Amino acid sequence: MGQKVAILGASKRPDRYSNKAFHMLREYGHTPIPVAPALDEVEGIKAYESLSQVEEPVDTLTMYVGPMTSKDMAEAIIKLKPKRVIFNPGTENPPLQLALAKAGIEVEQACTLVLLQTGQF
Repeated sequence: MGQKVAILGASKRPDRYSNKAFHMLREYGHTPIPVAPALDEVEGIKAYESLSQVEEPVDTLTMYVGPMTSKDMAEAIIKLKPKRVIFNPGTENPPLQLALAKAGIEVEQACTLVLLQTGQF
């Protein structure tokens, strides 16, 4: 059974890596949960304006927002209680990663697309 994966910084634009992750997660049997303030839905799947609005349990949070956007999100992420957070290239945020690790959340600096394609997701 696949994971429920919140995509922070989801996009409807096919050229965006977050959109590629949305499609690949579905292809690999996972349930994507888009999170982006400008979206109502992505291909018929409800999008949430913020992490605090996500009501269902989340196994993994994959980050597609930069450190300036994520700098004040530690509390919201910890409250979401994902088992792990993937910081995709360009989203690295050492202070946030440290706060999450201290809260017992697995932190991974990796590319969601590569993890899926190589069977490491």
